[in-house]
Amino acid sequence: MAGPCFTEQPDLPSRHGAPKMTGMIRSLPLFVASLLLPALCLGEPPPATVASDADFLAARAAYEHGDRAKLDAAVGKFAGYPLLPYVEYWRLKVRLDSAGDDEIRAYLARWPNTPLADRLRAEWLKSLGKRGQWSAFAALYPPGTGEDVELTCYAIQMRWQREGDSALEPSKALYATAQNTPEACEPLFAALIARGDITPADRIARFRLATEAGNVRLAQVIAIDLPRDDRISGAELLRTERDPARALAKGDFRWNQRGGRELALYALERAARTDAAGVRAAWEKQRNRLPAADRLYGNARLAYHAARQLDPRAGDWYREAEGAALSDAQHAWRARAALRAGNWDAVSAAIDAMPPAQAQDPSWRYWKARSLAAAGSAAEADAIYETLAGEPHFYGLLSAEALGRRLETQPAATAPPTAAALVAFAARPDVKRAVKLAELDMRPDTVREWSYIVRGQDDETLLVAAEYARQVGLYDRAISAAERTSVKHDYAMRYLMPFREHFSAAAREQSVDEALLFGLARQESRFAPDIVSSAGAVGLMQLMPATARWVAKQMGRSDYRSAQIADVGVNTQFGAFYFKYWLDRLARQPALAAAAYNAGPNRAQAWRNGAPLEGAIWVESIPLNETRDYVKKVLANTMVYAQFLSEPYVPLRTRLGTVPPRGATADVDTISDAAPAR
Repeated sequence: MAGPCFTEQPDLPSRHGAPKMTGMIRSLPLFVASLLLPALCLGEPPPATVASDADFLAARAAYEHGDRAKLDAAVGKFAGYPLLPYVEYWRLKVRLDSAGDDEIRAYLARWPNTPLADRLRAEWLKSLGKRGQWSAFAALYPPGTGEDVELTCYAIQMRWQREGDSALEPSKALYATAQNTPEACEPLFAALIARGDITPADRIARFRLATEAGNVRLAQVIAIDLPRDDRISGAELLRTERDPARALAKGDFRWNQRGGRELALYALERAARTDAAGVRAAWEKQRNRLPAADRLYGNARLAYHAARQLDPRAGDWYREAEGAALSDAQHAWRARAALRAGNWDAVSAAIDAMPPAQAQDPSWRYWKARSLAAAGSAAEADAIYETLAGEPHFYGLLSAEALGRRLETQPAATAPPTAAALVAFAARPDVKRAVKLAELDMRPDTVREWSYIVRGQDDETLLVAAEYARQVGLYDRAISAAERTSVKHDYAMRYLMPFREHFSAAAREQSVDEALLFGLARQESRFAPDIVSSAGAVGLMQLMPATARWVAKQMGRSDYRSAQIADVGVNTQFGAFYFKYWLDRLARQPALAAAAYNAGPNRAQAWRNGAPLEGAIWVESIPLNETRDYVKKVLANTMVYAQFLSEPYVPLRTRLGTVPPRGATADVDTISDAAPAR
């Protein structure tokens, strides 16, 4: 008997709306539904598979429990199921060390150019390397999509077995890291140390890197294994670690031995990372007992920590480190210390001293232009602004304004994808896998599949991918694809506005700029409504459950239940309330409120020390890398959304304003400790 023929078609939403489905296929993704409509109208049932989503989730549970028998029994019924590669991968992975090379090769041949194939290849290579099966290793090496340090070390081991000690040289570069290295690297490092190719100075350099990164355990492992005069005993390290500031003040170190001097610098680093100003006197007392190079190194570390702690003396302390080798982070904070001090000559000098690649970062190009303008070199400054002014990022917007222009982002620079192109894209197996994984809430796997779908694609394909992802509700993937275009851009796709009715309502109810709410949500979640962070933050506005409960109480929402936190309407309303709460209490400064939203209000408050600061300088000197980047992107997002929402133009410099010091405005003192950090 023929089935019903639907005359209703899926409602194709605008790029700023959420998909809406009609008829009996409402629950299906839009283009899955469009592919099924002809079959339904002809009375043909949709393709059936033996396995169901429940079967797939049961197979995943069996994999997570290492249940080989269940996976072996289940794999046969997944023929035709879009996620069959995952079930087959799990079946191989649980018995990887006993699998045959022919099984691995068969999987790689059946599912080439997929994230699972590349992952399996890397895991199999590591298994072979661990077992020393170098012939089989060589047959599959190198992997097609890059490798990690462990696999690199196994590859060097393979060449070492074949070519002798000359193959060890590349592993020396792997030693110079602040991070723990895999066991596969240790035989290589041991051989280089025995040969003298990794010297005691190299080992001390890594000890310093680990100490600077706060990797205390690695630093201690290196220190106690150094040659005798350079060695720092476990007892010495433990005593110093208990109270590094006190240890430095006492100065009870073996100053005539390298190990003792390194322990003094270790004490300085450990104390200065929490209180650079507090340890300054002890450092001044002891530093002349060190050789000049070590003294300059210590001066630079103290200045760096002082700059990150926003100490106004940091610039002076950097001058005491003149001649020291600085890391990229130390160069950056030398420039930021000069910015906060309003010393444009020092800003320029700090940027000029950076490695060329670092100095070409948009942030330092912009601040170099500002320093040139301050020095009266307007033409040189304008030339740099011109190189930045065409991009919708924080410094592009500021540069355009410096030239007296606005950044106009056209919604689309090309015609939208055709229906035929979208249907063809939807039919791809890898696209079907990405959509199905998203339906099953397997977000990391969705992201990996999508990254393979869009890598290396031309602009036309990327825009097809973006439009398809938008129409099936994968807004974060739509933005990701649209951001990859190199010539043909669609800014309306890069800056989607789904769930607009909810954002508009929340903006009205809380008297918050709608563009700012969209800017926050784009940075928080890329409009993935069901996303949950590793810390437990939920939804579009990434609210912690405790924060949502607090907001519900403040709003008098006695009907709120914890299960509602991911509801789009509730999440946007609560997020708007929480942001507005801090906006009202932080001098009505969007940058301050965004910093509080990301890092917590106590940190945002602590960063308001010293004199009033131009907003852009305050943002540039936020000590946390993540928060500094977050605030810049939220404000840049806001500028684009304001244009798309046809809001009156407000320059970014006006939005940034001047950040007053803590306590300079009456509303600052009304912050309640009862309000939780998000």
